[in-house]
Amino acid sequence: MQIDDKLLSKLEKLSALKIADEKRKELEEQLSQIVNFVEKLDELSLDSTEALISTTHGGTPFRSDEVKKSEVIKTVSRYAPNSQDDFFIVPKIIE
Repeated sequence: MQIDDKLLSKLEKLSALKIADEKRKELEEQLSQIVNFVEKLDELSLDSTEALISTTHGGTPFRSDEVKKSEVIKTVSRYAPNSQDDFFIVPKIIE
């Protein structure tokens, strides 16, 4: 599949990006190469191939759920301009 200027303009609009005129041709070529590579991968028949690596083989390792005391809130509150009872105090912005 060849990426042309019309398709690149559509992609530009959909992505809400502005592509500089001097970069358009280079980007068209790069996107075409990416699409061609994906099309080649799509041609591969993997029906008879078994996955060699699985992250779930042998089960998921679980850790014990232990409550631990943390001083993070106190440390952060100490550096806040204004805090009370472990909450930040900020000026009211909505009436």
